[in-house]
Order: sequence, then structure tokens, then C-alpha cells
Amino acid sequence: MAIALAACGKPGVQPAQANVADSADQVLDSMWTNILRDGINVSKVEADTAWLYQQRQVIDLKQLKITFYDTTGAITSSIVADSGVYSIAEGLLEARGNVVASNPGGRVLKTEHFVYHRSVNEIRSDTAFTFTSPGGSGSGASFTSDIGFRNIVTVRPRGRQRGQGFLLPGERRR
Repeated sequence: MAIALAACGKPGVQPAQANVADSADQVLDSMWTNILRDGINVSKVEADTAWLYQQRQVIDLKQLKITFYDTTGAITSSIVADSGVYSIAEGLLEARGNVVASNPGGRVLKTEHFVYHRSVNEIRSDTAFTFTSPGGSGSGASFTSDIGFRNIVTVRPRGRQRGQGFLLPGERRR
């Protein structure tokens, strides 16, 4: 019996404890915040749930919606996604999972991942995407765009345009 007691005296494997940095400082339900530039509301970020990490200045978001506004307050585009991470210090908002972006003009862009850069007011993605609009549809390997989806630069674009098409630099309509 003495042998059994000696064996039980060893502590064995201890479970890992969560670091303070792994624990959210705040957990918010039905969270929303406005992002301002020079006192003007440029976007609104909403999420079903948000985990705020003060020291890292990061907010983890679940079921997010982002609405972008122009200087008059009119909506330029809206984006929904399964999740996202907003880096407050860097001004980067990363959206992941079933990302759908649309604008009031009927343009819709779908991808699995994109990053909004607040400093240059643009959206980028290194992930394949599809794009539909009243004037046509397309897809590509990646893209960079303004937040209104008026100027989209794509890598390996494919698509179809309705109407008379477009002119390349140096061409004339016949």
C-alpha cells in the first residue's frame, strides 16, 4: 500500500492555463461602432458578437456587416461576412467566410476573404471572386477596388459584358 501512495504523490500532467492575452477584455452582443475620418462617418461596423482585446487593439467579429458612406452620408456599399477581425491601430478590417459586398447600383461581389484598408479607403482580396452587375458578370483570381466597386482591378479576369462593350486605349468605335 505504501507503493501506491508514493505513485499517487506525483502531480502528473497539469492542464494548460489560458494566458491573460488569450482572454477578451470585453465580450459584446449586438455590437456596432462608427468609424470616423476627420469627424465624418465613413463606415459602420456591426456584429452579432465581438471580442475586444485592449492590449492588442483588435476586435474579433462574428456575423459582421459593414456599411460604407460617402461624404454626404449616402451609402456607397455594404458587406456581410461570417467573421472578421478589425485592427484598430492599423485601420485594417479583414472579413472571412461567405463575404458578399453590394452597392446601391446593383453590383454584387462574392468572395471568401477580403481586407479593407482604411488609410487608402480600398478593398483588396487575394482570393477568387465572382462579380455581377446590371451591365455584366465576371470572376477573377484576386482584386483591388474602391469601396463603391466602381473601379475594380482584377488578376486573371473572366467575364461577360452586356451592351456594346468597351474601348481599349487607342481604339475607336466603328
